[in-house]
Amino acid sequence: MGPIERLREQQRQRLQAWLDPVVNWLAATAVHPNLLTAGNVVFSVLAAWLIIGDQLTWAGIVFLFGSTLDMLDGMLARSKSQATPFGGFLDSTLDRVCEGAIFAAIAWWLATQGNSWAVAALVLAMLGSMLTSYTRARAEALGLQCSGGWVTRAERVILLCLGLITHELVFMAFVLAVLTLWTAGQRIHNVYRHLPSESEEHEPT
Repeated sequence: MGPIERLREQQRQRLQAWLDPVVNWLAATAVHPNLLTAGNVVFSVLAAWLIIGDQLTWAGIVFLFGSTLDMLDGMLARSKSQATPFGGFLDSTLDRVCEGAIFAAIAWWLATQGNSWAVAALVLAMLGSMLTSYTRARAEALGLQCSGGWVTRAERVILLCLGLITHELVFMAFVLAVLTLWTAGQRIHNVYRHLPSESEEHEPT
C-alpha cells in the first residue's frame, strides 16, 4: 500500500468514526440502505438543477450531502447485516448516474459561459472518471484488486464540491481531466504489472 492509499485509508477510518453515531441511529430505525442509495440520486439531481439555476454554492453543499448518504448506505448495510451483491451493484451503478448528472450540469453551465475549452476538459474528466471505475471492475473480474490511484470517487466528489462552492469550475475541470485520466493510467499499469504475459500463460508446467 502506497502513501496515498495509506492516507486515504486513515481519512476513511476517521470519517467513519465521525459517522458511527449516525449509523447507529439509522440502524435502530426501519431505514433500508437502498433508501440512502436512492437519496444520493435525488440530492445529486437536485444539485444538478441548482447548477443550471446558477446556484453553484448551494449545489456544492447539496451534492456533498448526497455523497455522504452514499457512504452511509454501505456502513448501514454492514451494520444491519443487509449487505447483498445486488446492493453493491446498485450502489456502484447509481454512483455513475450521480456523477453523470453533475458533470452534465457543469458542462451546460460552462457552455453558457462560452468556455468551450473547459467543456472539452470536463468531457475528458468524465471519460477519466468512467475509465477509473471500469478498470477496477474489469480488474476485479480478473481476480485482481485495483482500487488505488491518485483520484478515486471520494476525491472526485471533493474536487467537484470545492469547484462548485468556490465557483472555480474552469480550473476544476482541467484539474479533474488530468487527475482522472492519470488515475485510469495508473490502474491500467497496475493490472499490466500483475497479470502474466501471454507467453507465461501458455508456458507448459
